[in-house]
This record gives sequence, structure tokens and C-alpha cells, in this order.
Amino acid sequence: MAIKATVCKAHLQIANMERHYYQDHALTLARHPSETDERMLVRLLAFALHANEYLEFGQGMTADDEADVWQKDLTGAIELWIDVGLPDEKLIRKACGRAGQVVVYCYGGRVAEMWFAQNRSLLERQKNLSIVNLPPDSTRDLAKLAQRSMKLQCTIQDGQVWVSDGVTSVEIERQKLR
Repeated sequence: MAIKATVCKAHLQIANMERHYYQDHALTLARHPSETDERMLVRLLAFALHANEYLEFGQGMTADDEADVWQKDLTGAIELWIDVGLPDEKLIRKACGRAGQVVVYCYGGRVAEMWFAQNRSLLERQKNLSIVNLPPDSTRDLAKLAQRSMKLQCTIQDGQVWVSDGVTSVEIERQKLR
């Protein structure tokens, strides 16, 4: 019998001073059996960084033709495609052809740096692609906030990002690779 996804609930309060976006979101995240807490919380972070009323979680981990997080317009056209981790270069190219903007949030320290170095020349051709690297210490600390039911606050100001559960606060640094 296959192991089913774990359902996690997150009440996420976002205060994004850079975009003047202040909103609460009640979110349901399906955590795939092979997904780590770190990856799930990076998906949640990606949602917080790009949050708006049309942004939603996709089936990215289980379906190659869907993003981890995406935004579609009212006609169903994909405006924003967000992938988390170290996606295959071919999948990124395909996403760049389907979406107006593609963002990859990679993490994992040296492994992420090697992935980018290996794929850099092929990724440089994609004009609508941004790649952001998240330091391993930050994402590991972020993973410690994971619970089946979470109440988190995310504050974004002056290029800095903080995620807190009311007890622990994690600062996330973002390094733009492309």
C-alpha cells in the first residue's frame, strides 16, 4: 500500500513592506512522503515571497507539468511558475516556455552551487528565469518550524526576510544567482 501525503495546515501572516502586501492566508499543504520538512517550508517561504490572491500550490513534486507554486490569470495562462530545490534543466526550459516568469528557489549549500555551475550556460538562455539560492543554515532552521498545524508570521523588509512561529524567529538570506 502506498504511503499517502501528510496534510499540514498553516496560518500564514504576511507583512511585505517592499510590495505593500499585508494579508493572512489559511493554507493547506500536502507533504509528499518523500518531501522533507525543509522542502515543505521552502515552498511555504516561496508562497510568502510572492503572495497574492491568485497564487496557489501545485503538484510540482508529483507532476512534471505543474509547478510547486504558481499563479494563473483568469484565462488559465501561467503568469508565475515557482520551483523549489534543484529541478532538471529540461523542466526549467519547459516551464520558461509555458509561463511569463519562472523562479527557482534552490537550497542545499554546496550541492545547490554545483547544480547551478553545471547548468549555468543552459539556464542563461532563459530570459524569464530567476534563480535564488537560500543558505543551508537558514533553511535547516526554517525546517524546525514545521508542524502539522502551524501559525507563522513572515516579514519582508529592505531585502531581509524573517519567519517566526511566535517563539522562534529565522532570518532568511537570499542570494540571487540569476
